[in-house]
Amino acid sequence: MVVTAVIARLASWLDQRLGAARAAEAGAGKVFPEHWSFLLGEIAFYAFVVLVASGTFLAMFFDSSLVPITYEGSYAPLHGAEVTPAFASVLDISFDVPAGLLVRQVHHWAALVFVAAIVVHLLRIFFTGAFRRPREVNWLVGVTLLGLAILEGFAGYSLPDDLLSGTGLRVGYSITQSVPVVGDHLAFLVWGGEYPGTEIASRLFIGHVWILPAVMGALIAGHLLLVVRQKHTQFPGPRRTEDNVVGERLWPTYLAKSVGLLFLVTGVMVLLGTLFQVNPVWLYGPYDPAAVTTGAQPDWYMGWLEGALRLTPSVAFRGFGVEVPNVFLPGVLLPGLTFAGLYAYPFVEQWWTGAADREHHLLQRPRDHPHRTAFGVAVVTFYVSLFVGGSNDVLVAQTGWDIAVVINVMRAMVVVLPLVAWWVTRRLCRQLQADDVHAGQVERIRERVPDA
Repeated sequence: MVVTAVIARLASWLDQRLGAARAAEAGAGKVFPEHWSFLLGEIAFYAFVVLVASGTFLAMFFDSSLVPITYEGSYAPLHGAEVTPAFASVLDISFDVPAGLLVRQVHHWAALVFVAAIVVHLLRIFFTGAFRRPREVNWLVGVTLLGLAILEGFAGYSLPDDLLSGTGLRVGYSITQSVPVVGDHLAFLVWGGEYPGTEIASRLFIGHVWILPAVMGALIAGHLLLVVRQKHTQFPGPRRTEDNVVGERLWPTYLAKSVGLLFLVTGVMVLLGTLFQVNPVWLYGPYDPAAVTTGAQPDWYMGWLEGALRLTPSVAFRGFGVEVPNVFLPGVLLPGLTFAGLYAYPFVEQWWTGAADREHHLLQRPRDHPHRTAFGVAVVTFYVSLFVGGSNDVLVAQTGWDIAVVINVMRAMVVVLPLVAWWVTRRLCRQLQADDVHAGQVERIRERVPDA
């Protein structure tokens, strides 16, 4: 009883000075919409939680050194092979550390799901107009998180120093070199010398384990604070206006559902890591700069960049004494334009529609904004076409088709399919709008003549 009284008095003393009880009461009363699509952001957040937890475990056993050693570990087929401590430590995690292989695979699957959830979440925000005023800053935060997640994923799967990750690093080095004027110096600075160097793994490790997660965690916290500061968006419906939010309160209903989603996401990650093999580095072997894996493919979120590198015609430009290599266009310019467009879009639409002075808390159905929806579908089709183009060698190996024909067909797809997607989507949205108008007219007639 004495201890309870002391704790109660201490809590009262703190509350009088910090106002924690009032803040907690206000937070517990916050209302969240019930639509399933609002859970996409939470899936991304909980995948990030799994990534941090599993990554902390893996970091305790990983050695980022690239100084060659002779492998004498548990994996017999590589006994006596010259490897790096980075590669050897990944093998040790996989075969000697209790639950090491499971945690490795959970970590990798969580990374794949994390980026996927961010992409789908951003698409939901885009197609429903949730980026409009006053939520432009949240959109910018989300786009930044997507870029950092891709960079974090690239750094992570480049660490094992196996043949597949080494091939990806070689591509990254070439892209860095392609930057006009400063490319060679920039690549030398990042890699710590001529390729492949011995410093890049240590630098990637620091960025992957410490810097990028900290920045991403801060951005996620800022994103959540903005959601708390601004009321949640919602789809139009009964009793829903620009001035209210209809749904479930944070305590206890929504919090219970959210915790359940955390357990569900974690369980799915563990299930994937248990049943589906991913990144078996012992099959690829240690990195050899003179070799490349057959059918080498990056993680899915780098597939569009891989496709752009493979499908861009082999041309180079020279002007004012500066050569712009072929790799610069798909490797630097396209990603730069992609993220510049993502950052700029909310402000471009505000200027185009003249809606910069109005706040929007009710979402739009995709059909209600045909131009935006058609444009978004066309852009997604463009990047999906590039993604498919990244598998041209696999397609040729499986079918025996001529590689030149496959490349030319895929180049045509990248140009033609987005235009077709834009036209079809715009027509479909307009037809759905017309159907809505017709259904509304019929409903009004029934209201006037109930038995008609």
